[in-house]
Amino acid sequence: MTGIGGGVELGAQAARSRALAVLRVRSRALAVALLPAAVAVILLAGGSTGHLVGGGWDAARWAVSVLALLVLAATAAVALVVARARPAVTPTVAVAEESAPDLYRMVRDLADRLDVPAPSAIALTPDCDSWLEDRTHPAHGPPPARDQDDLSDPVGPARRRSAAAPVLVIGSPFLWWMRVGELRAVLAPVVAGTGPAAHPDIAAARRFIRGLDAAVAATSTEGRGPLARAARGGIGGVSRLLLRGCRVHAAEMERGVAAAAAERAQAVDYGLRIVAQEQVGLAYAGWDRLLTRVALPAWRMGRWPSRLDVGVVAALTELSRRDRLAEGFASRLGERPACDLLEEPGLMDEAVSLLAARLFHGGPAETGPDWAPVGWEEYPEEVVDRAWRTDAARLHQVLDTLGVRRAAEDAAPGTDGPTLSRVLDHLTTTPAEAPVPARDPAADADPDATPDPDATPGTAHHATPDPDATPGTAHHATPGTGTATPDDQATSDPQAATASDPQAATAPDAQAATTPDPQPFTTPDDQPADAPDAPAAPGNADHSDDGNGNEDDDDDLAGTTPRGAALAAGLSAQLAREEARTQALASGTAPPPPGTTTGPAATGTALWDDRALPLLPLQPPRTGREILTAHITAMVCCAAMDTAGATPGLDWLDGPTLLVDGARRADLAPHVRSLVETGDPAPLRAWLSDLGVRPEKPVRLV
Repeated sequence: MTGIGGGVELGAQAARSRALAVLRVRSRALAVALLPAAVAVILLAGGSTGHLVGGGWDAARWAVSVLALLVLAATAAVALVVARARPAVTPTVAVAEESAPDLYRMVRDLADRLDVPAPSAIALTPDCDSWLEDRTHPAHGPPPARDQDDLSDPVGPARRRSAAAPVLVIGSPFLWWMRVGELRAVLAPVVAGTGPAAHPDIAAARRFIRGLDAAVAATSTEGRGPLARAARGGIGGVSRLLLRGCRVHAAEMERGVAAAAAERAQAVDYGLRIVAQEQVGLAYAGWDRLLTRVALPAWRMGRWPSRLDVGVVAALTELSRRDRLAEGFASRLGERPACDLLEEPGLMDEAVSLLAARLFHGGPAETGPDWAPVGWEEYPEEVVDRAWRTDAARLHQVLDTLGVRRAAEDAAPGTDGPTLSRVLDHLTTTPAEAPVPARDPAADADPDATPDPDATPGTAHHATPDPDATPGTAHHATPGTGTATPDDQATSDPQAATASDPQAATAPDAQAATTPDPQPFTTPDDQPADAPDAPAAPGNADHSDDGNGNEDDDDDLAGTTPRGAALAAGLSAQLAREEARTQALASGTAPPPPGTTTGPAATGTALWDDRALPLLPLQPPRTGREILTAHITAMVCCAAMDTAGATPGLDWLDGPTLLVDGARRADLAPHVRSLVETGDPAPLRAWLSDLGVRPEKPVRLV
C-alpha cells in the first residue's frame, strides 16, 4: 500500500496498532492454554534427569500432565470450532461481470485512482447502504473463475491480492435512484477500505474476530445430550470471553480503517459526494416507505412486487411533487441513472425484489400459485381489490359469528347480502349505550376514589389513546393472536359478549413512516382466508396467554364502544386462526436446502442460511383497534367500488388508495375513526352520501 500520507497514514497506523492488540489477545490465550503443558514438560524433564524425584514430584507430574492434556484437548476443540465455524454473510444477489461490465469498469477505475486493490466481486442487497464484506472463509466456497480482464491488474502478485479482496456490496436503491456520478462519489470511501483490509495484521485480526463470532453462534444451538450441551457451553464461554477482550480494540481498529478510507477518498469527487449524501437519506426514506406501505400488503396477499427498485424511483418522484424541499431532486432524473451500468436492470431488479420479500416477509424461494410476482400495473387489481374484499368477507364472517342479523326486519327484498348498512347499524351506539371509558390516572392514584357509575361492567379503564393517530396507516404486520368469542358460540347480544369474553392481546402502536405527508387512509393487507398456502411472517403474532393479554387488550380498546370491542376481538381471533392454519400448512412442506437462492442474477449456491426467514420483519403486530378500523375501511371501499364507481389505486407513498373519478380520496380515516371510537355513524354516512355510495346495497366479496 503506497501513497499514504497525512491523515491516511495516521488512520492506518491506528488501525494496525489496534489489530496487533487483537492478535495479542489471541497470543495470550494461546500462552495460557500452553502453560500447563510447559509445566508438565519441566516436571518430566526434571524427573528424567534425577533432579525432581520423590513421591510428591511424581504425583505432581501425573496431575500436571493430565491437566495439560485436558487443556490441550479443550484448546484444540475451541480452535477447531473457531476455524470451521461459518461466519455470517449478508444475503445478496451476486452481480457477474458479464451482466454489469460498465459497473465493474467504474469500480476498477475508482480503485486505480485511490491506489487500492479492487474488490473481488460486486453484489446487490435490498438495503440503502454499501460496504465491503470478506468472503474468503473456506465455508464460503472458492472464488468464481475470472478472466484476465477483471477488476484486478493482470500482474501476478496484484491478481493474487485481489483474489482475497473483500466483496463490494451495493444497496440496490442507490443504483436506480442515484446518477452515475453520485454513485461513484458514494462508493469512493467504501472502495478505499480495501487498502487497509489488505494489510496482513488487519486481515488476521478480522479473521480472528469473525471466527469467534461464528463460534459463538454455532455453540448457541441446543445440543442433543448433556455432554454435547456441556461442550457447546464451554466452547461458547471461551469464545465470548475472547470476544469481550477484543471488543474495544476491534472497534477502534474499524474506526481507524474508516478514517483512513475517508481521508483517502477525499481526492475523488469530494464535492459531489457531499451532494450525493443527501440522496442517500432520501433514498432510505423512500425505500422504507415503499416496503412498509406498498410491498408489505402485496406480500401478505401472496404476491411480491417484481420491480421494487423502479417503485422507489416512482415514490421519490412523487415525494418531490408533494414536498417543496424535494423539488430540485426531480430535475436529476434527466441525467443517466446508475442502473444503466447493468446490462439487464429489469432482471436484476426482479432478483433483488424476490430477495427483499424473503428477508422482510419470509416468502419462499420460488414462485408458485400462492407466491407469484406482480407488476405495478396489476397491483390495484391483484392486491388492493383482493385485500379489500377479503377483509370485507372476514368482517361479515365475524358478524355472523356474533349473531348479527344480515338485514333489518323491514328491509327490502334482496338486501340480505353483505351490506355496509349491516356494519354501520351494528356499530352505532344508542343513547342508552356508552363507549368503554378510559382509565382515570387520578382514580388509580387514589384508592378511596368513587368508581364511575357509568362504567360498563367487565371492561377495564385505561389511558385514552392518541386521537390524532390514524389507525392502520403505519402498521402492516401480521395480526396478532388472541382469545375471543369462539366460532361455535354465537350470541345475539354483542355487549354481553364484550363483558364476558377476553379480548385479543395486542402490541403497542409503532410509527413506521419516515417521510411526512398528509395522512390518508390506508387499506388492510391481511392474509386472505382463501389462500392458506400464502406465506406469513412468523413471530409477528400476538400472544394473549402470557398473563398480561387482557390488560394489554383493554389498553388498546379503551375508549371504543362495547360492540366495537367485541367485533375487534372477533376479528383478531379470526386472523389468528387463519395465520395458524397458514403456518401449519407451511410447516408441513420441506424447506429449501440452506443457502439456495433463485433469480436470474444469482444461481447456484448462496452464502447464507435461509432457514430462519424472515430475518428482518418490518412491522410489529397491529392492535385490535387498527384491525377493526382497517376492516371497516375495506368494507367502505368495497361499497364505494360496487355502488359509486370508485376504483382501487396505488399511491407510491401511502400504498393502497381509493380513487373517485381518478382522484385519490384521503379523507376517509377520520370518519371511520369516529364510528369506531364513539359509535357515531353520522360523519361516515355524510361522506358516503357525498360520494353517492349506497350502503344498503350488497357488495361482492371474494
